[in-house]
Amino acid sequence: MCLGIPGQIVRWINHDPTFSKAEVQFAGIRREVHMACVPEAEVSQYVIVHAGIAICVVDEVEAEKTLAEYERLEALTGGADEIP
Repeated sequence: MCLGIPGQIVRWINHDPTFSKAEVQFAGIRREVHMACVPEAEVSQYVIVHAGIAICVVDEVEAEKTLAEYERLEALTGGADEIP
């Protein structure tokens, strides 16, 4: 299954319209993410990231709810890759 994961923008690396990148944080881990689909996103906002590409800006409250649900599912499965 493929998931879009909320991450918080830490800093913009490049604002090029086609090849824009930002550093995005996921549970303390930072990754470079392609940002061409969300050029309006600002530092400290949350974006949904799928396959290394930010696909939309998401409200902080909704991002936190989603992250809490992922944590709950991980606790239920003991960190297994599949939900029973």
